[in-house]
Amino acid sequence: MPGTEPRRGPLSGLLVADFSRILAGPYATMLLADLGAEVVKVEAPGGDDTRSWQPPVRNGVSTYYLGINRNKRSIALDLKDPGDLAAARELARRADVFVENFKPGGLARFGLDYDTVAAGNPAVVYASISGFGSGPEGAALPGYDLIVQAISGLMSLTGDPDGPPFRAGISVFDVMAGLHATIGVLSALHARRDSGRGQHVEVNLLSSALSGLVNQTSAHVAGDVVPHRMGNSHPSLFPYEPLPCSDGDLIVTAGNNGQFRRLAEVLGVPELADDPRFSRNEDRTANRAELRPLLVERLRTRTRMEWFRDIIAAGVPCGPINTIAGGVEFAREVGLDPVVTAGEGPDAVPSVRNPITFSETPPEYRLPPPSLDEHGAEIRHWLSAPAGAAAPGEESPA
Repeated sequence: MPGTEPRRGPLSGLLVADFSRILAGPYATMLLADLGAEVVKVEAPGGDDTRSWQPPVRNGVSTYYLGINRNKRSIALDLKDPGDLAAARELARRADVFVENFKPGGLARFGLDYDTVAAGNPAVVYASISGFGSGPEGAALPGYDLIVQAISGLMSLTGDPDGPPFRAGISVFDVMAGLHATIGVLSALHARRDSGRGQHVEVNLLSSALSGLVNQTSAHVAGDVVPHRMGNSHPSLFPYEPLPCSDGDLIVTAGNNGQFRRLAEVLGVPELADDPRFSRNEDRTANRAELRPLLVERLRTRTRMEWFRDIIAAGVPCGPINTIAGGVEFAREVGLDPVVTAGEGPDAVPSVRNPITFSETPPEYRLPPPSLDEHGAEIRHWLSAPAGAAAPGEESPA
């Protein structure tokens, strides 16, 4: 359908068929949409599950759903209905990118698997996101973030040393997998410029988790160490954790010897930097039980914000522990403008800014998250037109 004005996003002109739901896939396709791609969100007649994940809500709509579905157009298709399936196949035939997170092999019975789609659309970049890969053992396992947090070992690292394992406060591996899928899609699109052919990009939550656990998995595979829960402490650095001030905790991170010397000076105990127990990072880490009370003794004499200003001024990283509201406000204070408005008019929705900044082709926030099948009629009309017709949201050819 004709748009009101041309878009400048770096991915303008790309059509993404989004057959994903929940978090990892929709997060990836939202990032692509922010950068100019035209994303058609294909939903089952009941809609994306996150539409019902509430509270909290905004105007009766789940804020979970709103947070990962801006800049998309929605069409509801029942793949068991012949007419809807034909529309889904036509969308796949026209798409530059196809994203799905069905159970591995689940789309084959509809002729929407990679091999079948690529046979009719050799240029398609087809991204599959699963929990544990497409092999026979992994494909049978349910791909939920919390399960992967448990199986990957993350939960064994989270919590107090003598307490139970804890999950992270967000679905961290769904987000990581969404980011990895986005990287894979963009890389495959770059390769397509030379070859003219697309390819199958596969991402799974467990592989994303093991990669994203970085130093902890490296400790095991390269150092034959099994990391364990240390509360808020770091296995290889000290200080690198919350430390109590007179009115609450302050995160203090002295990541090298120079930073520790500056910290000791601003705290009024410069002699600590020359103490052989603490002069090097490995010494501070080994002797943290002796060093911690010496730092706390000084920090307890003032408030966390008083220390925050002085420690930051000394060139040592630190920060207060905020609520989410405090984090958003802090971002405003440092000039990051974290909140944008997706869409215009009464349906516009406050949203978190895309984290990428471009000097020439900035992200855009054209559309609010769609209601179920909001664009179904125009998408069906477009799919029934000749293949050269402008896609929904694009300008008509001159």
